[in-house]
Amino acid sequence: MLTLDQVRAFVAVAEELHFGRAADRLRMTQPPLSRHIQKLERTIGVTLLERDNRRVVLTDAGRGFLEDARRMLTLVDTAGDRARRIAGGATGTVRLGFTAVSAISMLGVLLRRLTDEVPEIDVILHERVTAGQVDGILRGELDLGLARPPFDIVTLGSRLAFREPLYAVVPVGHPLAGLDRPLTPDDFNNLPVISYNPVQSRYFHELTVRFLANAHARIEQQVHQILTAVLLVAARRGVALVPASARSLGIEGVVFCRLTRGGGDPLDRDGVAGEPVELHVIWDRDSTNPALWRVLDLLPGIGA
Repeated sequence: MLTLDQVRAFVAVAEELHFGRAADRLRMTQPPLSRHIQKLERTIGVTLLERDNRRVVLTDAGRGFLEDARRMLTLVDTAGDRARRIAGGATGTVRLGFTAVSAISMLGVLLRRLTDEVPEIDVILHERVTAGQVDGILRGELDLGLARPPFDIVTLGSRLAFREPLYAVVPVGHPLAGLDRPLTPDDFNNLPVISYNPVQSRYFHELTVRFLANAHARIEQQVHQILTAVLLVAARRGVALVPASARSLGIEGVVFCRLTRGGGDPLDRDGVAGEPVELHVIWDRDSTNPALWRVLDLLPGIGA
């Protein structure tokens, strides 16, 4: 019969791809860990792991089973959390995903508000890019995310939480750094631009492309993270477009410049001029975690 101990043993080995590290992670010795894996494979009737003296490799069946095994453990943990909340009178746990830049703009404000108003809710943090947050919510690994659009609004609930302007970041001493005015798309003609991966960082890729649509800039690099873009600018590999909150990263050797499309760029309804950068909270519309709904009640007005 398949047991939870066997499933946990398999997940540990599959993630570590090393029996010694998996045994240390589970605080057990290798022989009983190996027996768990052997019994699990006999119960299922397929080989999940190929191993020899040098390496451990997941089979195709093992990779498929790993996805289901993680869901099984998540379901068990969620059920246990709910039982403990009822028995102990605690409110619960919210597993919160966030990106590095969202941590600068909003995470601290949110955590302080939760500490002040619902201190009985435990918040477990997971740093993930937007695609990883969406995947984590759909898998049941996360309850809430601080992410960039677009999302599947049929499955996921979302709410605008924070808006800020898009800025240019240029090296210290660059001709654009000395202009006493907001930069326009024409200012980027013939300049090397550090842009973003169109799949992993789709949101900032599209913001960059949209702002520079009528300019003749040269895309020199495509990166996944805002921090990487700023570091490359500091290394004089080009210029980049970033959210205003990137100014708080503290990277030396760069200057942040305001942007405009021209025509005055009137303030939008949230007081943001120019191209706005949005951060949303996202969650599973069908979530049964009561702590999630309490946290969502605190979100309006954060970042305003």
